[in-house]
Amino acid sequence: MFRLDEKTAIVSGGGSGIGRAIGVRFAAQGAKVHILDLSLKDGEGTCRQIGAAGGSAEAHVCDVTDQKQVIATFEQLAAQGPISILVNNAGISHIGTVESTSEEDFDRVMRVNVKGFYNCARAVVPHMKNSGGVILNMASIAGSSGLADRFAYSVSKGAILAMTYSVARDYLAYNIRCNCISPARVHTPFVDGYLKSNYPGQEHEIFEKLSKAQPLGRMGEPEEVAALALFLCSDEARFITGVDYLLDGGFMNLRG
Repeated sequence: MFRLDEKTAIVSGGGSGIGRAIGVRFAAQGAKVHILDLSLKDGEGTCRQIGAAGGSAEAHVCDVTDQKQVIATFEQLAAQGPISILVNNAGISHIGTVESTSEEDFDRVMRVNVKGFYNCARAVVPHMKNSGGVILNMASIAGSSGLADRFAYSVSKGAILAMTYSVARDYLAYNIRCNCISPARVHTPFVDGYLKSNYPGQEHEIFEKLSKAQPLGRMGEPEEVAALALFLCSDEARFITGVDYLLDGGFMNLRG
């Protein structure tokens, strides 16, 4: 079950964290994986990990905010064979309220987290219309829950929920499924870097505090997100589209 043999998967932001875990898991299940990342070094790092386990992967430098570059990259990959799966994962975070978020920062978050997903979806849909496919968007509980000091990030992830529903609706007739995953906090290198930069000397204390914000008492792991992504992109989930999946350790429904 959950095999992806003879399927080609594109994972944006696949050079680290959740994207890397998804790429590794998909390749282990037989997919040919293409890693898109701003950093060729990071993308190749994921590919080396995949190759060491006997999988197949290629890294590509791609700025998801640049529509022309995205379209050219997808056309290049589609020329090699059908694209079965797109995982829209590349994104950035931001801390601030509506008052403390500058116009420049707001535009930057929207450009990466919303326009980047739009660019990749727009580029891949024409190539999926003949044989179907799956688009999986990485959203967040921030898109449907009031998180303090996450104004721009929350707005961007709320937009991803709407984007997911819209794409799922518009391409039913083409057998293109579109779903999203909304994780709570996931322990990635980004979290470690954030704690080191903002709470020097208090990393362990703040890590524990953030972990306990989830009712299960810990952060999620990238591999747990990858496991759900694998299911949603596999043929076992072929009756699922237009759905937002919470992966939050009980955060949304079991707080208080």
